[in-house]
Amino acid sequence: MHCSRASHAHPSCDVSALAGRVALVTGAGRRVGRAIAVALGAEGMRVVAHYNVSADGALETARLVTAAGGSATVVQADLGNVSACEQLIDTVVSGQGELHSLVNSAAIMLRTPVGTVSEGDWDAMYALNVRAPFFLTQRAAPALRATGGSVVNIADLAAFETWTGYVPHGMTKAAVVQMTRALAHALAPEVRVNAVAPGVVLLPEGFTEAQAEHLRRTTPLQRIGTPEDVAAAVVYLLCAGFVTGEIIRVDGGRHVRR
Repeated sequence: MHCSRASHAHPSCDVSALAGRVALVTGAGRRVGRAIAVALGAEGMRVVAHYNVSADGALETARLVTAAGGSATVVQADLGNVSACEQLIDTVVSGQGELHSLVNSAAIMLRTPVGTVSEGDWDAMYALNVRAPFFLTQRAAPALRATGGSVVNIADLAAFETWTGYVPHGMTKAAVVQMTRALAHALAPEVRVNAVAPGVVLLPEGFTEAQAEHLRRTTPLQRIGTPEDVAAAVVYLLCAGFVTGEIIRVDGGRHVRR
């Protein structure tokens, strides 16, 4: 794959130029965050795998990153706290000496039908899904400007659809979309900011095979996605030097099905 890099001195490169660069991936201890970290490791990146409570998962991610050809460091932080977000960036930059890529993957998705939403659920989702990626990016901006780096946020198809069981979640992801667009403008030209909006790439816990089959049947590409599908889009955005403010939907075509 050939794509461009955000560098004034070297306006274009292929994906191999990611090798040796530092990437912080939040929420890397499991699921999509892990797949992204491993995919970046496969490109030879120096991956900092963040986790909050999934310590064992983060260590397994680090093992997989190393096996894929990258190097890995594991760092813990509770991103529900703004000062912890800022300290995480400071720790990464001081420990690695530089920062090229920030992937804001950590998030919480709670089923909260209207009538059941609590203040605690609302605050938890906004703190992790919206506030954390903003303050992480704000703190990382000077380091990213110094390297001509980029940010990739993980949004959600829920930002564009109306899922009645997940209204606050969808609202937070719509905020991530707007944040991506606005930060792309605010941090240009040195820093690119993009997002990936996955559709169904992992089934919610408790889903039946009948429900899974319904999702397959109603998806134009006739399958459920994988975390690796999301990770491939992240890799593309990290090296696509003339792309910023873009949201790539990785949903098998669900957004065009009607």
